[in-house]
Amino acid sequence: MNKSTNSPAHPLELWGGLECTVNRVQDTYFSQLDRNGHSGRACDIERFAAFGIRAIRYPILWERTAPDGIEGADWRWPDERLAALREAGITPIAGLIHHGSGPRHTSLVDPGFAQELADYAGAVAARYPWLEFYTPVNEICTTARFAGLYGVWYPHGRDDRTFIQALLNQCRATVLSMRAIRAVNPDAKLVQTDDLGKTYSTPELSHVAEFYNERRWLGWDLLCGMVGPEHTLWNYLQKNGASAEDLQWFRDNPCPPDLIGVNYYVTSERWLDHRPERFPENHRGMADGIPCADIEASRVLATPTPGIAPLLSEIWERYGIPLAITEAHIDANREDQMRWLLEIWEAAQQSRDNGVNVRAVTVWALLGSFDWNSLVTVERGYYEPGPLDVRSPLPRPTALARMMRELSDGAPLSHPVLRAQGWWRRPGRFLCQQPVATPAALTSIAADGHRLVGSDAAPILILGATGTLGRAFARICDKRNLAYRLLSRQDMDIADADSVERALAKYKPWAVVNTCGYVRVDDAEHEMERCQRENTHGAAILAAACARHDIHLTTFSSDLVFDGRNERPYVESDTPNPLNVYGRSKLDAERAVLENHPGALVVRTSAFFGPWDQHNFVTLALDALERGDAFVAASDLTISPTYVPDLVHACLDLAVDREAGIWHLANQGALTWAELARRAAELAGVDAATLEAKPAAEFGFTAARPAYSSLHSERGALLPALDDALRRYVELRTADKAERCALQQEAESRQAVAGGDTQTEANTAALHSAN
Repeated sequence: MNKSTNSPAHPLELWGGLECTVNRVQDTYFSQLDRNGHSGRACDIERFAAFGIRAIRYPILWERTAPDGIEGADWRWPDERLAALREAGITPIAGLIHHGSGPRHTSLVDPGFAQELADYAGAVAARYPWLEFYTPVNEICTTARFAGLYGVWYPHGRDDRTFIQALLNQCRATVLSMRAIRAVNPDAKLVQTDDLGKTYSTPELSHVAEFYNERRWLGWDLLCGMVGPEHTLWNYLQKNGASAEDLQWFRDNPCPPDLIGVNYYVTSERWLDHRPERFPENHRGMADGIPCADIEASRVLATPTPGIAPLLSEIWERYGIPLAITEAHIDANREDQMRWLLEIWEAAQQSRDNGVNVRAVTVWALLGSFDWNSLVTVERGYYEPGPLDVRSPLPRPTALARMMRELSDGAPLSHPVLRAQGWWRRPGRFLCQQPVATPAALTSIAADGHRLVGSDAAPILILGATGTLGRAFARICDKRNLAYRLLSRQDMDIADADSVERALAKYKPWAVVNTCGYVRVDDAEHEMERCQRENTHGAAILAAACARHDIHLTTFSSDLVFDGRNERPYVESDTPNPLNVYGRSKLDAERAVLENHPGALVVRTSAFFGPWDQHNFVTLALDALERGDAFVAASDLTISPTYVPDLVHACLDLAVDREAGIWHLANQGALTWAELARRAAELAGVDAATLEAKPAAEFGFTAARPAYSSLHSERGALLPALDDALRRYVELRTADKAERCALQQEAESRQAVAGGDTQTEANTAALHSAN
């Protein structure tokens, strides 16, 4: 760990952080270490070391180690892990409370909390006297807000008095803990972390924004002994239960951090607006008795804020204490996670150039995190990957892992997706009726966000311009700001080697997504040559060309490579045995692709449905049932329905990660076709009385189908549960129908004024606009 000031001899360091929250909601504890599996995986430390990190924020949590008192502490877990970190050459920053409230018998407002945590801290120091860096309590002010002001975490306070009580208690616990630690190791250092945000507002709420912007400093101010009668919030503190004696204690017992840890998220900078009706309902509330909206500034301001760099200057000017960015993470698609890290890394470098003593940037969280979109108040299984994705049997390195290694080595950043803006700088970021003019005091450091933006970005080539899947890839690449070209067979015929070479030379892609091919399962029985040419021969030619040019390839196979004799979902290692020509062509293609290009990704999937075409099974079923028409579906063919947007997002993440081999991607769940239609109707509120379930034998299929072809993955189940996907599909379908209805009504209203002759034109225009 770098202990000196900024200089070329002491470059900016890369650190890592492990999401380890053990928060309490009522009497239920939510443990990230159990959810991410690190509690049982000591081998993770070797993975962390491979990133090139110099230090790691690492948990030795009170609730886990000594829940029933110091005498009964179980040190086996930290003994093993801390020894492994020392051997790996990674400096631990020991965290004792992380968004927690301690063991079950205490809480953040318990008068005994501070001394009990200090006793535990002293025991940690006595057992590991070599430990130098500590964070006794993570994010003091933020935790006090969530637990004492917002009622989210235990003890669920909802007033300023409980907030201040929790704040003072955590600060006192930190002072006493460091005193106990330094009694063992006088050289021990305090790394005090908190969220460093800022609030902006309309003039009508400027007094609230000013108060929030003062309140954010309180934890650090108290530890630094800066809170006296002259402090801006002195009267607020006293009014809400902090006595002069309480506050004087911190002036008499200052414990300034040796390093201030700054945690920064896209949610850290806020916008308050006195016009709540202009914003989504879930962002509306009250501030100082005034109805308002409270929303991420990035979702509102016409020009994005400069980001973290000016905030680093603010905190440096206030305290003059060395800084580290101790959490840098965004819940986003893979490429935007990388773009976010790059912006923060460059902001830290720029701040160092401007004289701010920034020591490190910490990538958070190395194993990802669970359910933070609900502030870890419920277990819904919502997972945000980090440099490692724990949905695989062993944590799988993502593209972030390679980026971390490049940053730690000082190597050029190699991934093409970095040459574009993150969503927080793109026009589609807004969640208000119209963007708000950015306050004059804010000017963007760089409108593009980081230095790689604007340089030529190699595209993804998407093959299959006329198909549902190809168009879906183009749509989502556009949304994710991934450069792409959508090609038709005229642009590239994959079965023609010269055509493939010409297209690759023309567009110079870094990746190819092949969605084209022969798809008519029954017709394939009579068109074997054509099916083989388009599905197998073409895929082999394409794979060989991509391998020669070091281009990542994603191509698609099918559940129809299996014979249906399994009694459980098929996984990647199960032996294929196709029953029809189409299935054999796909199996032959899998083998040819991987033989020619071992770095290719072959995705087996099944039974598409989605919001952007009108001919998929679920859409056809709901349309027919809504009209009251009969709809017939197979009752004895079990499949894994796959929601196209989920499939595309997962494939793009895997392509960015440069994953290879066969991977099963389908939403988690197995249904017959008839059950799928019935379940979709139930979620859509559609009467399924006209649904007819019949055996497959009555449909007159030419090609044999497997009776059971449900898919599961032994490499990692990346797609959400089927019910979750169906709900999102129904929501989009409902919104689309409402929009079409509104456009139709508008067209009819215009027609009523203009006269009858233009009725057809108006209706056609309205429907065209809706598409």
